[in-house]
Amino acid sequence: MFKLFTSVFFFSAALWMGLSNNQSTYRVIENNCFKPGEVIEYTAHYGFVHAAKGKMVISKDIYTLNNRPCYKIDVFGESIGMFDMFLRIRDNWGTYLDTASIVSHKFYRVIEEGKYRKNEVVTFDHEKQQAKVKTYDHKKEKWKAAKYFDTKKNIQDLVSGYYYLRVLDFTKYKEGDIITIDAFFDDELYKFQVRYIGKETVKTKLGKIKSLVLSPIMPENSLFDGENSIKVWISDDLNKVPLKIKAEMFVGAVEIDINNYEKS
Repeated sequence: MFKLFTSVFFFSAALWMGLSNNQSTYRVIENNCFKPGEVIEYTAHYGFVHAAKGKMVISKDIYTLNNRPCYKIDVFGESIGMFDMFLRIRDNWGTYLDTASIVSHKFYRVIEEGKYRKNEVVTFDHEKQQAKVKTYDHKKEKWKAAKYFDTKKNIQDLVSGYYYLRVLDFTKYKEGDIITIDAFFDDELYKFQVRYIGKETVKTKLGKIKSLVLSPIMPENSLFDGENSIKVWISDDLNKVPLKIKAEMFVGAVEIDINNYEKS
């Protein structure tokens, strides 16, 4: 459930850019969509049953990684109601997102799903185009030796990739266009592709909102029903707030709806 939330799941830094010795390594992207202090809350439904709740939080503070200013963004998800009785989920995915180039400097996961546990930290070196991955061995209660992987320019993780989509200028796209993002996840490089479907007015708890509709292109699998099985609605305004996700699965439809949106 939370993987779905995250799957389908930038503050000016000109001065910092000027002081940085590796300015040429990084692109510059204008961001007027989100800023520190943003909080968005969601509820996931399976049919008429509330199954989980989630929250996306941008810290009010700016952090420094690789001599670059970064947003710290956390995505939290947990099971609720009767789902919590059968499969207790307490997940936290996060990223340190470069405020000027909208790329990830560090990605982390703390996963608790039933008896399954996973702690992972991925740090990105954009000069070397390399990812350093460290995972925690819960049986031995210590961190494993780091593994290194080659990446690509402007690499994203799953959380930062979503925020990158928010800063895109969708007036430059027409219906059916495909947006491709290079992403690193589970020790592998991916070509994450999203199709721009068009515009709709979507009904939400916050009212009827004009929106842009996107559909992540899904490879053939046993979970989702078809290539365009997931649709994502984001507000068609300056903020591009994620409003709704609907996934057609072989076992039924799952929907994630916005409950609350706060700007600092």
